[in-house]
Amino acid sequence: MTTIESDIHSSIRLITDSFESTFSIGDVNKIAEFYTESGMLLPSGFDFVKGRQDIKEFWQSAIDMGIKYIKIDIIEIEQHDDTAIEMSNYTLSGSDNQVIDAGKGIVIWKKTGDAWKMHRDIWTSSLAQE
Repeated sequence: MTTIESDIHSSIRLITDSFESTFSIGDVNKIAEFYTESGMLLPSGFDFVKGRQDIKEFWQSAIDMGIKYIKIDIIEIEQHDDTAIEMSNYTLSGSDNQVIDAGKGIVIWKKTGDAWKMHRDIWTSSLAQE
């Protein structure tokens, strides 16, 4: 049984900060490593994106369409042994800092060894559909 961390919010915030900075330099190989081997994305408007290779390709396509920055504002995190559930808001923006999308999401984190990894990552836009 995994012990509950005294400050899961700080641990996840540090990883999220690293994810944001890694995304801004466009390193999709490193981005994929933030996810478990069997990680999944559940993006709005798309089917399941399963496994690190597909996750890498998904994020590469997002970068190719002009997304340069991801900002994640964590609202709450609840830990259950080796699983943590994060609820957050996100903003995606281009190199000119113009907002491309903004919304809310849930990430299910898994502790693998000594590291927390994203296992399920679902988000949906809060912007009005055109």
